[in-house]
Amino acid sequence: MAVPWAISVGVLKSVVVVLGGAFVLLVLLALVVIGVYNRLVALRNRYLNSFSQIDVQLKRRHDLIPSLVETVRGYMAHEKGTLEAVVQARNQATRAAQAAAARPGDPAAMTNLAGAEGQLNGALGRLLAIAEAYPDLKANQNMMMLQEELSSTENKVAFARQAYNDAVMRYNTQRETFPDVVVANFLNFTEARLFEIEVEKEREAPRVSFT
Repeated sequence: MAVPWAISVGVLKSVVVVLGGAFVLLVLLALVVIGVYNRLVALRNRYLNSFSQIDVQLKRRHDLIPSLVETVRGYMAHEKGTLEAVVQARNQATRAAQAAAARPGDPAAMTNLAGAEGQLNGALGRLLAIAEAYPDLKANQNMMMLQEELSSTENKVAFARQAYNDAVMRYNTQRETFPDVVVANFLNFTEARLFEIEVEKEREAPRVSFT
């Protein structure tokens, strides 16, 4: 009767070994998933924080434009169409920025923001080009102050956008590598969109020069 007992013990040991091995593999798999998840979260938070800096500067830029329009209006009252185009572009850009701030990195939101900012750049560029023909406006102290603030804000926007795009590139590259891509797809770490203005002539910030 000892033989069946010996066989049972041997089978039990084999089962224990198999279960032990499976448990170790599950633990290792869990550790890998946790590591990948934490890495993706850190990278996502980094580009979200970078976008918050863009949002701050865009709000500042959008807040300056009404003052610019009001200052120019007194000298260029007959340029009603140009002034209205700037106001409309500014309002559209403000709405697009708010939508992007609610969903940083979202492809649709970022595409709309880039398009709206491009249109605003174009409208501002046309306004400032016309303003060059008004010597009194160029000498206006308020206009000179707005020039400095707009130029400073444009530089900050460009710097913040570069930081955001760099963070997005690191996040997207990481989420596309193995095994991160498996975890990213399973846990819905979606691709983030860069903040780029595609139209070449709208890439440059409008030049503000009243000197």
